[in-house]
Amino acid sequence: MSEELLKQNIARAQMATMQNKDQAARGKMRQHYHFMAQSGWLNDPNGLIYFRGKYHFFFQCNPYGGFWDCMYWGHAVSEDMLHWEYLPFALAPSDPYDDYPKGGCFSGSAIEHEGKLFLMYTGTSHHGKGIVQTQCIAYSEDGIYFKKYPGNPVITAPEGIAEDYFRDPKVWRQKDVYYMVCGASRNRHGMALLYKSKDMLHWDFVNVLAESRGEWGMMWECPDLFPLGDKYVLTFSPMGSGDHTSVYMVGDFDEKTGKFDYSISREIDWGFDYYAPQSFLAPDGRRIMVSWSNEWEWMPLWKDWGPTYKEGWCGCFNIPREVRMRKDHTLQFIPVQEVENLRENAVRKEEIVVEEKEMELTAGDGVCYELKFMIDLTKTDARQLELVLRCGERKKTAVVFDFAGGELYVDRSNADGWSRGSSRSVLFLKGKNELDVHILSDQSSLELFTDSYQNNHSNNIFALDKQNKLYVRACGGRAVFRKLEAYGLKNCFGTDTSELD
Repeated sequence: MSEELLKQNIARAQMATMQNKDQAARGKMRQHYHFMAQSGWLNDPNGLIYFRGKYHFFFQCNPYGGFWDCMYWGHAVSEDMLHWEYLPFALAPSDPYDDYPKGGCFSGSAIEHEGKLFLMYTGTSHHGKGIVQTQCIAYSEDGIYFKKYPGNPVITAPEGIAEDYFRDPKVWRQKDVYYMVCGASRNRHGMALLYKSKDMLHWDFVNVLAESRGEWGMMWECPDLFPLGDKYVLTFSPMGSGDHTSVYMVGDFDEKTGKFDYSISREIDWGFDYYAPQSFLAPDGRRIMVSWSNEWEWMPLWKDWGPTYKEGWCGCFNIPREVRMRKDHTLQFIPVQEVENLRENAVRKEEIVVEEKEMELTAGDGVCYELKFMIDLTKTDARQLELVLRCGERKKTAVVFDFAGGELYVDRSNADGWSRGSSRSVLFLKGKNELDVHILSDQSSLELFTDSYQNNHSNNIFALDKQNKLYVRACGGRAVFRKLEAYGLKNCFGTDTSELD
């Protein structure tokens, strides 16, 4: 009966999507090249994998409206992580372990096992004694239609772990063993738990991989552990840790003890809208990371979640980023090279001198564009440099490089009438002769990368097409730009003719 109910619930979700997708596609705030669902609510990226010649993105979604509600898994495939074909929903609530109306099929991951595509996800239930989260399995022969494992759930919360804070399994294979790291909470301290298996169905608890002593919040959502260079990287999104939306730690992993010992901890992104990142391996060996362009704890800074729910949708992913390790074991998060294939209408200038009088720059249509340049610090004596983005209709988003104060901030308080706040980070320039800047602007988001892609700010804004001006000015001196490049970026969703089977 549960298999038949799964099919029925997926069919209903697909019907709702087909009925609503045209209205959503006409929305003024729809992104042009960032991944979105066809309609409805979207949050965490799930099950990211390259399988049988295509990139598969699964995603948390509510197909019935532009707000969070009972969770399903949507599914889409791509050859370049930019142009997408939407497939039938992969998972829907259908069983006692995942049928809670305010729960459902929570986040998880994907892996190939014995030629099949396996999904591991968190089922959320409530049977009168509180919310219970467990880890469950579904699998597919063709990578499209999934069956839930009859033995679900395969893992329940260990003793001492809060049953309502036990979620988001990320699975990987190391030699002939499958490992899984899962987010948890104990005594109001966040942690990541480690499990292992030989067959993806029977799992043994190994150890507490790593945990907070209060400095990293009360729950670690969406943990991910992966090797990079000669080290391991642990990422997670800590709940209850202030404005830390997503962090990474670099250290060493001991397979025998199941412990992770880190020596570096930093932000992945300082913006308001970067949460629940998950990584996977591309076929060429790149470690790619994708995140939800939103964040739970910052929602009071908006009115309602922003205006897109009026268009029948809400949520997108940040641009996929390649993770690279530097010699000092800090990480870079670089937009994937595939974005270059969207470029058009190139503008290049070898040098620009920016003074106190505001100067207009040109980048695409001023709405969807890419802008790159170097700030020559040896010739720059300005106290501050201000970039004014998506300007018009008496609105703007301001990016300020405070050279004198050693700070970078992105102020969206006057961006759109909805968004609020200024994301801030340290701007460390000691011993540096230049500072790289890379900006990706889309219809309702701005992503700023600087300082070798280590100092990044992702912020949603909801600006209309008339907000298409771009200005720059120096304060208290002048600034010198070198090797400026600007491009318009093509719309990847302009001709959506896909149908759900």
